[in-house]
Amino acid sequence: MGKYILKRLGQTLLVLFAISIIVFLLMNVLPGDPVALMLEKRADPATVEQVRHSLGLDKPLFQQYWDFLVGIFHGDLGTSYFTKEPVMATLTRSFFITLQLAACSFVFAVIIGVTCGMLAAIYRGKALDSTLMTLSIVGISAPSFWVAIILQIIFGLQLDLLPISGFSSPIYFILPSIALGTRYAASIARITRTSMLDVIGQDYIRTARAKGVKESVVMWKHAFKNALIPIVTLLGTQLGYMLGGSMLIEKVFTIPGIGNVLVTSLNNRDLPLLRGAMLYVAVAFVLVNLLVDISYAFIDPRIRVTEGKK
Repeated sequence: MGKYILKRLGQTLLVLFAISIIVFLLMNVLPGDPVALMLEKRADPATVEQVRHSLGLDKPLFQQYWDFLVGIFHGDLGTSYFTKEPVMATLTRSFFITLQLAACSFVFAVIIGVTCGMLAAIYRGKALDSTLMTLSIVGISAPSFWVAIILQIIFGLQLDLLPISGFSSPIYFILPSIALGTRYAASIARITRTSMLDVIGQDYIRTARAKGVKESVVMWKHAFKNALIPIVTLLGTQLGYMLGGSMLIEKVFTIPGIGNVLVTSLNNRDLPLLRGAMLYVAVAFVLVNLLVDISYAFIDPRIRVTEGKK
């Protein structure tokens, strides 16, 4: 187990280093001059050059990357060109908002998705199975922003039951969580059904039933446990997307999370904030995938045995 985890950690560190290079280079090939945008073209060329020098934008590209890398290790991602606030402070504040939205959306998606997938697998070929799978196709096909607007119109404007914007209390996350989690719940339902059906057809399931084991025990203890690998893989990927912030959902519901920060910093050509937000999203995906890889070893011991021999 220890060797397996260390191997995954080493791979993760290499990926993070590569990500830092990619993020830095991508931000330097974006069109537009951040200094000109910040000064709104009102300054003379001498002032522009002075500001460029103060921001370190006149340094060689390698030196800028080195400063960026050193700043990462010191927890200093620079200062926003426009708000003059440390990037780390902005990202930390936005992260906790996005984390709340992601947690609510993830719980909603897992509960609805796994339950519907299990029921569809148990009642395969029956009306309930057809109904749930039809709804899952609708859920996957419907754009998140469209679901968000429909929820705002029905529950916010017509019924006046829930707030349609802001984030001042937990109730404000109900509609955004449903809008963000609907598509993921539909995907989870379909992969759960498929994985369960693959496992239910195995010999050991038929043996357990022949021995008189209760159907609920067969489904949850034997079938579901052995169907977890593809489900966990999908859950990890979806959690990464959620933690990366949903730009559309956060814009529609006016939630100042990471997605909103990405859009604003991109529009303003705010390089330090944009780099920090991009780096955060990439790191979130990598760390979630690391946790998923480690969880495989606990779910299926054969994986860590096989990896340990390599």
